[in-house]
Amino acid sequence: MFKKILFATSATEASDHAARVAFNMATTLKAHINLFHVLGVPTRGFSQVVLDVKTKEKVEIDDEYIKWVEDEVKTYYANQLTDGIDASIKVAVGFPHREILRQAREIEPDLIVMGGSTGDESDSVYKATTGSTLQRVAKAAQCPIMVVNRPAASFWGGMSSIVFGTDFSKASDKAFDFALKAAGELGCEMNIFHALDISSSHMGFTLSQDEIEERIRKAYRVIRSRYVSKMEKKSNFSMDVWEGIPYVEIVKYAREKHADLIIMAHNSRKLDGDAPKIGSNMEQVIVRAGCPVISINR
Repeated sequence: MFKKILFATSATEASDHAARVAFNMATTLKAHINLFHVLGVPTRGFSQVVLDVKTKEKVEIDDEYIKWVEDEVKTYYANQLTDGIDASIKVAVGFPHREILRQAREIEPDLIVMGGSTGDESDSVYKATTGSTLQRVAKAAQCPIMVVNRPAASFWGGMSSIVFGTDFSKASDKAFDFALKAAGELGCEMNIFHALDISSSHMGFTLSQDEIEERIRKAYRVIRSRYVSKMEKKSNFSMDVWEGIPYVEIVKYAREKHADLIIMAHNSRKLDGDAPKIGSNMEQVIVRAGCPVISINR
């Protein structure tokens, strides 16, 4: 399923959690992993002077400097780049999201793996929102994006439980197709989950308990007709509907199910113009989840 992985890395501690998952996947699935690092953005126009994202210094870019950065990336991941792993390293100059998408178009990976941010550690793992690079890549990528924003309790080699979070949108239907395929090929349990949003800001009014229970029953009927009917002979699955704030309930549910992976749609609402924002629920799940999260955009 994943034979070619694009790992977008800053080659700093901010990407370490994502690196552990990406290399574990490459080793376990015998996949090729392409380590891709954008070393900096030109200071102006097409200038050869670049602000290096690691050193924070302005440097003049030439082939020799790019080769030096490639060697730095190789050294940083020396423990993971063993003889048994199929890997390549590419360094580019430019705006990170544009270069990551350009590299994805060039090599056509099955999966892009990223951290929640490629910035400093203090600005990544503990921040309340995901980085703009991730937001822009997730919006435009033609393949699934796996985001590892926190230390994962288990990694790909121990995959046994997937949580698929749905809001019953058309985008969620595409995410379900991917989640079902992943669960089948990896031989793990599939947990279908819907969080009934009862927050006052969403509804505009307070639901009675009878109304909540009726909506929950309706959600179960939708899950059975929309998803379970497509699962054919798959028996190791569950389905649950909880009420509350969606991203809170998804994270709690994933923790209860000891999930190794959460799969959701990128965004079920149409965004205006070039706005990079991913859905607020997806964003908050990425920040809070104790396991990797896959965003499905196509």
